[in-house]
Amino acid sequence: MGRRNKAYSKDLHQQAYDRLTGMQAFGESKKEAVANGTEKEKIFSFNTYKSYWKHTKYFIKYIKENHPECTTLKSAKKYVNEWLQARVDQGLSAWTVQLEAKAMGKLYGISPDDENYFKPPKRNREDIKRSRGDRVRDKHFSKTNNDELIKFCKGTGLRRAELGELRGKDLVTREQIEAEIAQLESRPAAELTPVDTKRLEMLQDTRLFEGDYFTHIRNGKGGRERMSPIIGPNTEQIVERIKNTPAEEKVWQHIHQSADIHGYRAEYATIIYKAKARAIEEIPYDRVNRGTGRKYQSEVYTCRKDEAGRKLDKAAMLVCSKALGHNRIEVVANNYIRGL
Repeated sequence: MGRRNKAYSKDLHQQAYDRLTGMQAFGESKKEAVANGTEKEKIFSFNTYKSYWKHTKYFIKYIKENHPECTTLKSAKKYVNEWLQARVDQGLSAWTVQLEAKAMGKLYGISPDDENYFKPPKRNREDIKRSRGDRVRDKHFSKTNNDELIKFCKGTGLRRAELGELRGKDLVTREQIEAEIAQLESRPAAELTPVDTKRLEMLQDTRLFEGDYFTHIRNGKGGRERMSPIIGPNTEQIVERIKNTPAEEKVWQHIHQSADIHGYRAEYATIIYKAKARAIEEIPYDRVNRGTGRKYQSEVYTCRKDEAGRKLDKAAMLVCSKALGHNRIEVVANNYIRGL
């Protein structure tokens, strides 16, 4: 006779896999899920799912090696914080440990405000290892041989995954965008679906940027769609490369693994910020602090931690954030804008 409860025949690996795949909600609205309280049970991005599954497998391996008596996810739960602390002790970066804590939080339904949620080390700007000076990998990367790739990255600001998925059909002109905006705006608001409205807002964001050409990012981080401006002195070369690529073919068949994509993206972000930023002293004092009664500049962002005291123009940061495909302007300040 077979077992009555087939679930107990599954090993930890399969239990975790079933748990995470059952939470997949790619393409669904995270905003709506937050509103109805179901977001904790869902994963909205394929890339997020892939990251969570990758690190969950590390946890499963740890349990099998150190606590082989645990054969269910429920029994392994009490060792989550032990594993995360072991990862800290191994010298993993704060970024990696925070990601792993989030993966465990999703796997077990543990919220960051829960008293049992692991408190990983803080992430400090000075601890960032990528894109900071010369690295060992740079010795294996020829800037001369990859000159066109570097120029392309600095002019488009795409992530590595976005660059790898960019196709010939993804070049869009401002004229095409304005035509679609006019078509959507001409329809009665009641006839626009939520998808239409979201699309219109995304297209209208392009009015924040300079330039006549854009790359269409169909599935960026978090599944977000955007139009990113093509900028800089190599715009013509970039546009020609995309135009010369057949519609369904990838613009870049191979992207060197040692290319500093994040560094080029930071240069792209800094150029956009500088082009839009106002002098801090010219930004008006437009709000009054209720506590002190003093006026302050609500459009000025004050950096913290190792960048404490540095001030940035929030309006320019927003433009920069939209071009990069982020929702929060502080991400731009902490990770991209450099050399000001």
